[in-house]
Amino acid sequence: MIEIHTELVKQLIQDQFPQYAHLPVYPVAKSGNDNRTFHLGDQMTVRLPSGKDYAPQVEKESTWLPHLAKHLSLPISAPIEKGKPTKDFPYEWSINKWIDGDTVSYETVEDLTDFASSLALFLKELQAIDATGGPLAGKHNFHRGGDLAIYHAETQIALEKLADVFPAPELSKLWDVAMDSKWEQAPVWVHGDVAVGNILVKQGKLCGVIDFGILGVGDPACDYVMAWTFFEKNSRKVFFDTLHCDDNTRNRAMGWALWKALIVYDKQNPTPEVSQWAAYTINEILKDYNSI
Repeated sequence: MIEIHTELVKQLIQDQFPQYAHLPVYPVAKSGNDNRTFHLGDQMTVRLPSGKDYAPQVEKESTWLPHLAKHLSLPISAPIEKGKPTKDFPYEWSINKWIDGDTVSYETVEDLTDFASSLALFLKELQAIDATGGPLAGKHNFHRGGDLAIYHAETQIALEKLADVFPAPELSKLWDVAMDSKWEQAPVWVHGDVAVGNILVKQGKLCGVIDFGILGVGDPACDYVMAWTFFEKNSRKVFFDTLHCDDNTRNRAMGWALWKALIVYDKQNPTPEVSQWAAYTINEILKDYNSI
């Protein structure tokens, strides 16, 4: 894996975009797994793929985000420049406009049900944009928007390994429920990673959405996982009611949330924070579906 550090970013800026070389470069407070992100002054960020699998995201974001932004009422990631590969960093990289805001948390959100409604309305806006020619779900976005069945074997393995932690028979039945339907409508735009780290709030309200690296078109169910990863009973109901989500799509969304929680919990030596998040998600799914 390439070591991505401040001096590397400064050198890339100096060589390819010297007009920004006078600006300070320093890491953002929270960087993602797919990319490493750095402040470039106080109005821009530099985003570098952390590995080969994530490199295609740069071109995809550069191509599609300006188009999507014109149809959305909230700010989203806005590419400004696209950097070229070098001997020290072999992938394309990008400079983006900085969006001011706090990462979503229970402390930064003023009203959870209001936030749930606002997020659902944003996703409806995204899905309403013409998806003609958009990148179909596949390897480039880890199949977000595609058929959940691609992760069936991985989920079964995790269920077997975690049988002494979670009720495997019950979760297996829920997984079967998720697998029992398919998206049979026209593909729509999906963000692909609607999670707390990619959503911004200001003064307690939703104010922006970032990190569209696994953007694609397909089944929107993958974008609804926050129903169980972050929301609770009341806000979850508001979220799905605002989306006008049918039961089959809700079930597939549950499957996406369950798959991710299981494989994250199954990782060797997960951090306490990660384990807590995965356990919360699985327990919310169990409570939710036991009440239906």
